[in-house]
Amino acid sequence: MALKRVIPCLDVDGGRVVKGTNFVDLRDAGDPVELAERYDREGADELVFLDITASHEKRETITALARRTADNVFIPFVIGGGIRSVADAQAVLDAGADKVAVNSSALARPDLISELAVVFGSQCVVIAIDAQEQKRVPSSASRPGATRSPSYDVYVNGGRTPVEGREAVSWAREATERGAGEVLLTSMDRDGTTDGYDLGLTRAVADAVAVPVIASGGVGEPRHLVDGVREGGADAVLAASIFHYGKHSIAEAKAAMREAGIAVR
Repeated sequence: MALKRVIPCLDVDGGRVVKGTNFVDLRDAGDPVELAERYDREGADELVFLDITASHEKRETITALARRTADNVFIPFVIGGGIRSVADAQAVLDAGADKVAVNSSALARPDLISELAVVFGSQCVVIAIDAQEQKRVPSSASRPGATRSPSYDVYVNGGRTPVEGREAVSWAREATERGAGEVLLTSMDRDGTTDGYDLGLTRAVADAVAVPVIASGGVGEPRHLVDGVREGGADAVLAASIFHYGKHSIAEAKAAMREAGIAVR
């Protein structure tokens, strides 16, 4: 039986961990390495660091943060934000990261995914997808009484820019076929709301790909982690604010999952 993972996410802006709602109204949550050390002690299975303004501001990747983390933390961690080439990924992995996450750069140049997979292996490549349910009316109306499965727009640059012609489920399928070994899926509609994951989105992607899916966006209670696995089909569950601000601990999250019959690490 594959054990499910609990993963704290640390969104980094200007060297500090921040958290907002729907990708805006950011507030400070602390030093990234100090938080990472705490989560390591508390039993987190993995960590994700996302430099949420690296792509938007064209900054260099957070190699220094990777090095500091590797010196102080002993669980696997992912670094994402501004990785646009094999050389960028090499620098982060050499600094101690276990995986790299790509988002905007992969959408701009999808061949980047296969290039990274060839050099480092698919297990090191995470495709990060920020998605929002389409609000617009479809161009061709369905017949009366017909139901239509939701479609999800893909956004880049920290949720600032929609990608024309890209739909999240089909993009997840393409990215994994190109070599991404994992999908980090964030619902922009739910991010920071504490209302729980977008389970429809999570399930749609989990059913569409043959690699692990990390559910992200909207956790407010440990039961949301349970829902992400049971109803969403996620292989790992990611949360931020409930851990950063001490509302719930890693131990509480894992206890809730065990009580629900979910095998965790």
